[in-house]
Amino acid sequence: MIPLLHDFSGATVLVFGGGPVGARKARRFAREASVVVVSPDFADAEFGGSERVRAAPAEGDVPNWLDRFDPALVVAATDDATVNEAIAEAARDRGVLVNRADSHGDRDPGSVVVPATVRDDPVVAAVATGGASPALSKHLRETIEAEIAGAGAMATVTADLRDELRDEGVPEGDRHDAIRAVVRSSRVWKGLRRGESKGRQVARDVISDKLHSSGDTR
Repeated sequence: MIPLLHDFSGATVLVFGGGPVGARKARRFAREASVVVVSPDFADAEFGGSERVRAAPAEGDVPNWLDRFDPALVVAATDDATVNEAIAEAARDRGVLVNRADSHGDRDPGSVVVPATVRDDPVVAAVATGGASPALSKHLRETIEAEIAGAGAMATVTADLRDELRDEGVPEGDRHDAIRAVVRSSRVWKGLRRGESKGRQVARDVISDKLHSSGDTR
């Protein structure tokens, strides 16, 4: 499988299954998509503001549900493997991405694994085991989360500084070296954890030192 990031803004995600797994999937996709959850019953859990439709679709009903909502992604999270297979088959027939929550290991074409995600906007880091070990995915996510604290602020600051250096006429090669020095600087990371304005000033100092050391005397 090849990892990709997909923008679900304005799209619909159709979740079959109102248990804890279905609720977790609904919350994840409700960050961007319009999520519809179809189930005869719903767990006492947060569904992220998703639309909940109380129904128990049989195997033969699944295609009608996909035609009704025209989803970009379908999640099969019922407790019935036969229904989940019918959901996956209907999605494949329509060229729709499908995430089957009860499947591990090998995946069919068009299938999607939802990774464990660390988010510090605009930075997103994800780790997956192909569905083989969700526990390991969770452990690695927690490890990464501790390692990249402040990455969102670093991304924002370096994007701004790159634009500023370009506007100041700093040559492309020098801009690249200066920004690389910033992201590798423990001083900047420490400054960002004290506040973005402090980190930005430290980053400016690092850039100044780098440009002067390379012969640029701006």
